[in-house]
Amino acid sequence: MFRLLAALLALLGLAAPLAAQDAGRLIEYERVPAADLPDQRLTIWLPPGYDAGERRYPVLYMHDGHNLFDIEKSNFKKIWAADKAMLAAVASGKVEPHIIVGIWAPGPDRHRQYLPRSLYDLTSGDLRTQMDGMTKGGVISQAYLAWIAGPLKSWVDASFRTRTGRDDTAIVGSSMGGLMSCYAFLEKPQVFGRAGCVSSHWPAVDPRAVDADRLKALWDGWFAARLGQPDGRRVWLDHGTATLDAFYAPYQQVVDARFVAAGWQKGRDWESKVYEGAEHEENAWAARLPEIFGWLLAK
Repeated sequence: MFRLLAALLALLGLAAPLAAQDAGRLIEYERVPAADLPDQRLTIWLPPGYDAGERRYPVLYMHDGHNLFDIEKSNFKKIWAADKAMLAAVASGKVEPHIIVGIWAPGPDRHRQYLPRSLYDLTSGDLRTQMDGMTKGGVISQAYLAWIAGPLKSWVDASFRTRTGRDDTAIVGSSMGGLMSCYAFLEKPQVFGRAGCVSSHWPAVDPRAVDADRLKALWDGWFAARLGQPDGRRVWLDHGTATLDAFYAPYQQVVDARFVAAGWQKGRDWESKVYEGAEHEENAWAARLPEIFGWLLAK
């Protein structure tokens, strides 16, 4: 599987650098095959100095890769500016430079690729029907996670100078990508030692139509069954208070309480922040991304 993926990616070739060398370098791979998934697309950022040196780098995987770097390729003409956030975090002296692997969302398949399968499997009745209406074709996040943690990570580690261990491998996303990052962190604790779950869309469907108490209980049980001990791992959770983020506080409070009950120490093992007035959109996430990186990826 890995050899096939590597061969196919080699045939795709590299895009020309999309940024000045002293700001790092972007490489793109289009139409990347992945088992049981739509074709994937990658944008990879290599930190300044990568091409001239021999050092090895920790790796950060991020969802919605089309919204990370290039405003012309973004959905809404807004981006996270993840490269600039990484440079700012590195300049603070708290964070080592990371290779960033941006995984594009597959258009209409985004929801079913990001909805945690193990949470979906706990649902029934109206909630299951609502999720089925959103996913349209069946949940495939288990295949997406298996691909990231398996063939994709193997190829990244073979193709670039990475540090391959759990504590040097992070995953970050927002909204449904925030759920996916928590899913990866909890289901693959041996692979991902850091996770950023930004403005996670805890309702998973239309927040105005869901039985919130029932869904909060499902999330509570889901985390309780998977958290375990921190063992050096670290997770960031947050939300704003405007637009879609205005629905998230009750869910986040339940999740936060579960971390406390499991013995995770806030500020060391996990963090949870509320950004007053922040909306559910890329500019809001870009504004706090240097802070997120500064805590989550700290040495």
